[in-house]
Amino acid sequence: MAAFSAPDPEYATRVLASFDRQGIMRLIGAQMTRVEPGHVEIELPYRADLTQQHGFFHAGVTSTIADSAGGYAGYTLFPAESSVLTVEYKMNLVSPADGEKLVAIGRVKRTGRSLTVCELEVLAVKSGVAKSCAFGLQTLMCLPGRADMPQAG
Repeated sequence: MAAFSAPDPEYATRVLASFDRQGIMRLIGAQMTRVEPGHVEIELPYRADLTQQHGFFHAGVTSTIADSAGGYAGYTLFPAESSVLTVEYKMNLVSPADGEKLVAIGRVKRTGRSLTVCELEVLAVKSGVAKSCAFGLQTLMCLPGRADMPQAG
């Protein structure tokens, strides 16, 4: 894994505050459990209302936490007075998301002046064993001079 250095010494506080404002993460019960420069992990405990017809986590839920993990991994490397938006992401679902929880991992692969590319992985944890259930790639856009805000506008 590439070693990154965050330009903002308060990156973790900024990232966690932004995550706490995400209504969708609150709605589904996701929690950010790891924040490092270029690396973020988000955990989601199993709930029956987050599943599809076979009882596995729904692909939309799996993709949602992966998108946020990657977005915040990139955001750790952005300047303090900036914001982040996902430009594009693609997920490959490689096995059922079957477990007591999901762990989404976002890792920065390359960061640039305006675009950042992240790899995404989601693990399904069942009986203490983690198994990859999804992989993805994401492109983010840095919005310099536009601080992350509690509401759109």
